[in-house]
Amino acid sequence: MLAPSALALTQIRLFDVSYHDCPPELAEGAITPGTSMAANCFIVTGKAENKSGKPVLNADIFGRIYDANGNSIMENRTRLGAIEAVPPGTSDFDLRISVPINQPTPLKLEQFKAAGFTGKVRR
Repeated sequence: MLAPSALALTQIRLFDVSYHDCPPELAEGAITPGTSMAANCFIVTGKAENKSGKPVLNADIFGRIYDANGNSIMENRTRLGAIEAVPPGTSDFDLRISVPINQPTPLKLEQFKAAGFTGKVRR
């Protein structure tokens, strides 16, 4: 019996990462995930570089986000979201985040990267 081939994670380089306020229709009623605390809504944007030559689906985004005082925005959590599809080459990505209203800006975005699989992944 042959064992199924292991699916290898494809690394995606994320760069030119920055953020801006959410448009009003997305920001209204923003709360911190898992709580009912009021939050500021931001969109993190940047470029994703896929050197695999194949589309990568459901690529998890990892990174660290700190407030103006150097405090972690998402304590004990580096997975921030996902990119549905990353085509070969360089493409744009965006990610919506909620930040507790009491954490001061500007935010510091560090160690951003993504990883996913080429082909369909069941979730």
